[in-house]
Amino acid sequence: MTHKFGLFFILSVLCRILQGQIAEIAPPNWWPGMQNPLLQVMVKGENISSFTPVIRAEGITLQSVHKAESKNYLFLDLIFSPKIKAGSFRIEFQKNGKTAFHYDYPVYDRKNPSRIKGFDASDVVYLITPDRFANGNPSNDSMTGMLENEVNRNKEGERHGGDIRGMIDHLDYIAAMGFTAIWPTPLLENNMPDYSYHGYAITHHYKPDPRFGTMEDYKELAQKAREKGIKLIFDGVINHTGSYHWWMKDLPFKDWINYPDSARMTSHRRTVNQDLYASQYDYEDMTKGWFVGTMPDMNGLNPFLANYLIQNSIWWIETLGLGGIRQDTYGYSDKKFLKEWSCRIMAEYPEFSIVGEEWSLNPLITAYWQKGKKNQDGYEGCLKSIMDFPLQHALVKALNEPESNDYTKGLPRLYEALANDFVYADPKNILIFGDNHDMDRLFTQLHHDVDLTEMALTYLLTTRGIPQVYYGTEVLMENSAHPDNHGYIRSDFPGGWKEDVVNGFTGKGLTTDQIRIQSFLRQMLNWRKNASVIHQGKTLHFAPFQNMYVYFRFTEKEMVMVVMNKNSAPMPLDTRRLAEILKGKTTAKAVFSGKTSSLSEGLTVPPKSAVIFELY
Repeated sequence: MTHKFGLFFILSVLCRILQGQIAEIAPPNWWPGMQNPLLQVMVKGENISSFTPVIRAEGITLQSVHKAESKNYLFLDLIFSPKIKAGSFRIEFQKNGKTAFHYDYPVYDRKNPSRIKGFDASDVVYLITPDRFANGNPSNDSMTGMLENEVNRNKEGERHGGDIRGMIDHLDYIAAMGFTAIWPTPLLENNMPDYSYHGYAITHHYKPDPRFGTMEDYKELAQKAREKGIKLIFDGVINHTGSYHWWMKDLPFKDWINYPDSARMTSHRRTVNQDLYASQYDYEDMTKGWFVGTMPDMNGLNPFLANYLIQNSIWWIETLGLGGIRQDTYGYSDKKFLKEWSCRIMAEYPEFSIVGEEWSLNPLITAYWQKGKKNQDGYEGCLKSIMDFPLQHALVKALNEPESNDYTKGLPRLYEALANDFVYADPKNILIFGDNHDMDRLFTQLHHDVDLTEMALTYLLTTRGIPQVYYGTEVLMENSAHPDNHGYIRSDFPGGWKEDVVNGFTGKGLTTDQIRIQSFLRQMLNWRKNASVIHQGKTLHFAPFQNMYVYFRFTEKEMVMVVMNKNSAPMPLDTRRLAEILKGKTTAKAVFSGKTSSLSEGLTVPPKSAVIFELY
């Protein structure tokens, strides 16, 4: 018995050593019952291409094997039968007809695929920079093997220690505020020597960064958020990678990365995607160039990389039960690849949501990407949502500018920006926001005017679209001393570290203005959560008049009116101008004050405010 046990132990150790010849395998597991039964597995190991893979497993068909330009990669095309059981199947790697080593590939049961649903206009998204939100586990601040391995809260560009546990610890706060979705900036491994906190230079696509936490932490965040009615949105990066990614020392194919030998930068001329007259040179200059020198540009036109990135997105959706993807730098990748990426995901999850970042102030450019848009060049992808940078710009301009007799500045900017919705295929599914992690804080943009900040938030939470609020907006975080400095824009949330004197989570030490906006936003979000007229209603607006802008959200059964008054004095609202929509309505009730007024007697709107009225 002892001899047999010793032999078994030696064989098991030997098997682990032999499996160790595989340095990377991606995806690391898969599921039966997917809409697309084909899976392409990338295997990396020393001289792996000299071996012949063999699979003898019921329900798994090895359709084809592809060698790469590097001898250290193989790509295996597998067909999964929907009847395959959870467990694992063995991939044998043979030479001269004999098995040299093997790999047991895991197969998991799908956990209720119907839970995979995206965000929509009933949601409000809370955008978080995890490193700057809350440090829930100080023990992971420094991790062996990471190139940037210390925290320094005194340096805006270095790591501060926020992590996944910090977000888990404050889910109750997020839920109580009324947010229904969270969008953390990327949590995947960023083993870069500098500025690794922001997450957009990924060095491993299947591992969370250990300084943020473990895979189990990430799954716990998704599960506990879901239990509180909060969807988890994944911040994806398919345009570029980190220059310290493990594959950079041994690319599968030379064209895996664009300009691998020259690190040529992108021109950022995003109009080349729509421009009827754009040269091929300019198109490639934009879509193939590196975003920055530490972020090599990935080539989505390489079919093996395309499969890798698409399957990676699906893997995270399935693993975490995601409620959406926010895709970084949309339009910087080749648009044929973007179509394939978005459509394969949406074919797998028809109720899912993807929002793309297209930082353009021209709605003709942003509208181009949304599914259903009839473009002159015939292009149509499957992107459900797009970030509304044009409306963000118009909102800030409209509130900051003095009203003008030429009817082009101030509130008319906002009126005309919304009038551009005719270019969008689906305006209700556009992501709207006042700021984000890449631009000055909303309170800074509005020159520390608390009234204007409240007006902006009221507009964002009552107009069409899916609102996103950046963490700390509720406590008036700002960066006016360091304009356009990302490290200060992404400052630490007060109270996220045990040594903090001020605590935004509990209210300790907040100023009167901070308490005002936090209380207002909490009340507003929780009202909106149940306001189906905002989620599903149509929109009607009236041209600004007397420095006031009036718009309505309505269904057959409900109607609300929002009045934005930029005057420094209370203003009467002449409801006769609004007669076409007020038919049958006699009473207006201010949502938050509860004051009821007769429409026939007119309404008075407080100065520098936006008031929501329910109409009966």
